[in-house]
Amino acid sequence: MQGWEFEQPIIELEKQIEGLKKFSLNKELDLSAETKKLEEKLLGLKKDIYSKLTPWQRVQISRHSNRPTTLDYINLIMEDFIPLSGDRFYGEDKAIVCGFAKINNKKVAVIGHQKGKDTLENIERSFGCAHPEGYRKAMRIMRLAARFNLPIICFIDTPGAYPGIGAEERGQAQAIAENIRDMFSLKVPILGVVIGEGGSGGALGIGVGDRILIMEYAYYSVISPEGCAAILWKDASKREEASKVLKLTAADLFKFGLVEEIIPETEGGAHKNHQETADNVKKAIIKNLEKISKVSIEEILEKRYQRYRKIGVFTKTPLK
Repeated sequence: MQGWEFEQPIIELEKQIEGLKKFSLNKELDLSAETKKLEEKLLGLKKDIYSKLTPWQRVQISRHSNRPTTLDYINLIMEDFIPLSGDRFYGEDKAIVCGFAKINNKKVAVIGHQKGKDTLENIERSFGCAHPEGYRKAMRIMRLAARFNLPIICFIDTPGAYPGIGAEERGQAQAIAENIRDMFSLKVPILGVVIGEGGSGGALGIGVGDRILIMEYAYYSVISPEGCAAILWKDASKREEASKVLKLTAADLFKFGLVEEIIPETEGGAHKNHQETADNVKKAIIKNLEKISKVSIEEILEKRYQRYRKIGVFTKTPLK
């Protein structure tokens, strides 16, 4: 069993419990009392460690290779998913998946960044870093959703937009900017869910919404901790310090009013139990879609606009 450095005490105690159970079974001894004491100690240890995670440790959890992806959530909480491909300009981008599905028997459009489960799939999907054609595909599906009056659900999980020369040549910045602009005028409810990494403009390209939800161990930031450290300190190894100053955790974002709700995960992260976490996501999506849908579309559009207008703090200084 592998884990991060901060999880080593948990892993060691789990090994002790497993070894004690095997010894008890092989020797036909009743060691249930001893096992119970260790299991109670393990529960307390988990609560203590996971309640005191640093921002950087939360970033590590958000990047776990077995963390549920957009397609995992679609398979676990939705039915009748029909995937749609291509931007009708250049081609298909596998870093973003799009289509139509049902959740709780309600038809929706679903769009999300998609990471791979192994190295080969990550290369195929550009590690969840979308190209311009991915953002244009997303907007194509959003416009279809608006035409058929379907709510839009966006799963955000990317370290950032793809930074390659080809992506720049095909209009990466313009594709993201146009998505941000056009999402403000879509006359259907839009719900964003940050399920892992929410990095920079790559996240904002599908991140304009009426309500933004975030998973307990996800993060949302203008830049990755490594990128911030490289710019501010000229040293990417200062990523832990950067994680603190960026205020990128779910709790920080909720405090500043940048997200409307924190969705709880299985203790230790969503990768520990996909179904349990997915059930929490489903409940949150259904609840928040109902809240958005209770008001008129005119009010939805105005609130969406004002939601982003009020982000940030500034002061006015009279000209001398």
